[in-house]
Amino acid sequence: MKYYTLLYLTAMLLAVSHGYGQQQDMGSTYYKVGFKELQIGYSKTTSLIFPYPIKTIDKGSDGILTQKARGVENILLVKAAVHDFPQTNLTVVTTDGKLYGFVVSYDEQCPDLNLIADNSIAVHGDIQFSVENENKKQIEQYATLALFKKQKKVHLKKTSDDITLELSGMFVHQEVLYFRLLLGNDSKVAFDMDQLRFFIIDQRKATRTASQEMEISPLFITSDKVRIPDNSTVALVVALPKFSLGKKKKLTIQLVEGNAQRQVELKMDSGDFTALEILNTL
Repeated sequence: MKYYTLLYLTAMLLAVSHGYGQQQDMGSTYYKVGFKELQIGYSKTTSLIFPYPIKTIDKGSDGILTQKARGVENILLVKAAVHDFPQTNLTVVTTDGKLYGFVVSYDEQCPDLNLIADNSIAVHGDIQFSVENENKKQIEQYATLALFKKQKKVHLKKTSDDITLELSGMFVHQEVLYFRLLLGNDSKVAFDMDQLRFFIIDQRKATRTASQEMEISPLFITSDKVRIPDNSTVALVVALPKFSLGKKKKLTIQLVEGNAQRQVELKMDSGDFTALEILNTL
């Protein structure tokens, strides 16, 4: 009898151990997949709050409605389009390269009204965006690196109406260029930046028209709203998609005050890009 009791206990221990191992594996899988159960209703709106702006949204079915909150980039509003829709899913990608997955069910009585989406429900490992949609979080990190990195090769400067625009550093990482600018104000009146433009002009053209000018839209600026107090200097970094200049083309950096009261332009040619420095991996 003791022998059979021992066999029974051994079998039970093996079963429990096997079950525990499966639970651990399932837990690991759950951690990697990173989904969250979400209950929504027809007459109430659920708010999903993400740590970074929302880039893409994908619904598993038309049974749910989604919309970004007006004037806010990181809040997604979700509600049921019909009563008692079959269980479906929702996938959201944010600009920091994270993917969030939700299993969505109908519950009119007790819907989730507010949910903060954190990294615990995000797929681990950054999403790789195309060059046109570069990972915003990574660009921010490299722009900060470029802001404080020492570089003595670049020294291009232009002054107009006591306002100075100086290029103090020029860097590249993968498909992104980083321009570090010093904005100086030697006047007694504060300068409020309204525009900071980058455009390429073909020098072979006799006149400057829209067809001869190609503007480059920044991917990120460390300070998009800038006030330069009197007799002071402000530093910032602008991230641009990578480009090259031909021999007959120039890059113009234009700094414009509100109402175009004061402005200054700095011009660069292909020879100036020899000072370009590669940013090391973070």
